[in-house]
Amino acid sequence: MRINERIRAQRCRLISEDGEQLGIFNTADAQQIADEKNLDLVEIAPNADPPVCRIMDYGKYRYEQAMKAKRARKHQTTVQIKEIKFRPKIDKHDYETKKRHVVRFLEAGAKVKVTIMFRGREMAHAERGLAILERLAEELNELGTVENAPKLEGRNMFMLLAPLKKEPVKGKKDDEPDVDDESADE
Repeated sequence: MRINERIRAQRCRLISEDGEQLGIFNTADAQQIADEKNLDLVEIAPNADPPVCRIMDYGKYRYEQAMKAKRARKHQTTVQIKEIKFRPKIDKHDYETKKRHVVRFLEAGAKVKVTIMFRGREMAHAERGLAILERLAEELNELGTVENAPKLEGRNMFMLLAPLKKEPVKGKKDDEPDVDDESADE
């Protein structure tokens, strides 16, 4: 944005600090009006004919924009993708251990990429890997949903699990007794 003396146009459409259109002025006259009010002349639409300029406190405007961007960054969430790898000949105990890891990741709000790695002749039995992924999805259906169905790419089979949206915890209902009230009666 160009401000004050950096505005090159001869004429500009002027907007006051409260948003009121004042009309078309020579840039020098508009700058003089802004100086009388101890504010800046800011070019907000340079491609318009004539360019649109506004009288404002530019430092305050930049500060408000920075705070708005900071709030937007604060409220955005980044989705993490965790990966857990299985083998088609996985034993029951190893399966349960890895399943607990997947549960922990889903409860933390991360997506989980589950990979079955095939080696050598295991590729002939891709259905075993598919059975493991389907079993895992079935056992975790209350914690997450299958975002990408199992698919075979090269020697690996992938599936992506996403956590279910958590409903916000609601306040206590009025008809429920308070724990402190019961102990005070005794």
